[in-house]
Amino acid sequence: MRGLLLLATVLGLGACAPLPPAPALSIGPPLPTPVEIVAAVREAGQSGAELVVMPLVDAQVKDLRLAATAAEAAAAFEQADAALAAALAISPDDPDLLQWRAELAVLRGEQAEAQTLVQRSIALGPKSGPLCRRNWTLLKWLRQGRGELENVVSAQAMLERCTIAPPVRM
Repeated sequence: MRGLLLLATVLGLGACAPLPPAPALSIGPPLPTPVEIVAAVREAGQSGAELVVMPLVDAQVKDLRLAATAAEAAAAFEQADAALAAALAISPDDPDLLQWRAELAVLRGEQAEAQTLVQRSIALGPKSGPLCRRNWTLLKWLRQGRGELENVVSAQAMLERCTIAPPVRM
């Protein structure tokens, strides 16, 4: 009898032991890497059927853009960002430069900075066309990374408005 009581006590105490933590639940597929996100954003910005008007670019800004392109190709994201920051000092309201810096912020792991830059680019930039698609694609990924599913749906709706079908010619 004493053995049964001891066994019951041991089993009862064993039931009080903490359980291992439950595995974390993930909603949907895992997020892509920062490099994959930037590639998807840039692919979304490929020219479609719409007319795109590009402003003239200051010669100094053009040189800084070339420097940023070379630095980014060498994975020197801080150096590329510095070149774009210098370009923005010359052309502070250039939405394309802001978007590019947002993409570099993603590559550097600075999601909050990317969010600020892309929102400024959206405010200053066109409401249709390639840059619009890049803006909203990036914002959609940033929101998804924070688990803001309702805002992801909103960003997708805005993204769809960026492409305006050309008129039907008869």
